[in-house]
Amino acid sequence: MEVLVCIKRVPDTSENEIQVGKDGTDIEREDLVYSINEWDNYAVEEAIRIRDKTGGRVTVVSVGKAEAEEVIRRQMAMGADKGIHLSDETFNGSDGKGIAAILKAHIEKGAYDLVLTGVQADDGAGQVGGMIAAMLKWPFASLVNVIEVVDDKTIRVGREIAGGNQEFNEIKLPCVLSIQTGINEPRYVGIRGIRKVASVEIPVYGASELGVPVESIGKVGSKVKKIDYFVPELGKGAEILEGNTDEIIDQLIDILKSKGGIR
Repeated sequence: MEVLVCIKRVPDTSENEIQVGKDGTDIEREDLVYSINEWDNYAVEEAIRIRDKTGGRVTVVSVGKAEAEEVIRRQMAMGADKGIHLSDETFNGSDGKGIAAILKAHIEKGAYDLVLTGVQADDGAGQVGGMIAAMLKWPFASLVNVIEVVDDKTIRVGREIAGGNQEFNEIKLPCVLSIQTGINEPRYVGIRGIRKVASVEIPVYGASELGVPVESIGKVGSKVKKIDYFVPELGKGAEILEGNTDEIIDQLIDILKSKGGIR
């Protein structure tokens, strides 16, 4: 099975204290530590497991500037067979639909059976996976936490629905799935794997190679504009717990005890 996983380089919230920039139009990005989007990491792990069971190949693709190569190589070190970098000045400032159009153009040039994305990406909007499927006119499922390959034309997927319930569906290939965290336990990426892919050539494709109309992408084609970033004001009675995870847990337990929530 040919599996494509769409991945993204994002600020690592566990390593950074995210602050809004002075002009309010973006976060402070200087000196931020970046990593693979968490949901995408689960998607790559699942793709590798599918390949190991059924054969085929796993390809990872990322839309972004030169720095995106960092996460592409990391996922190749994890076990992906191939990496693709989609990069062009005209891509900068694309909204979710623009990113989906860029990825759709690449997918159409390949022969993929299954396309995976993380549930949460694209600034948390969780929209690119569904948009790709709509543009391709392929079946789509989100919040997927179980994938079972039935045969070379059908997969069975489990997904989270309201109330903590689980829903199962059979879906015909090719299709697009957005992967939820917890579907697996992503493997550790060791230094040996990183060294192994350090010199592997990663092809870069721009708008002309993909055949994407420049008027439909970038700032020019974007229908969504970011106009403001801000930190919400604390509500009445709200309290921010500070410290490491263990310290915050201890504080929370003390608060619940004091309010009669637990004994």
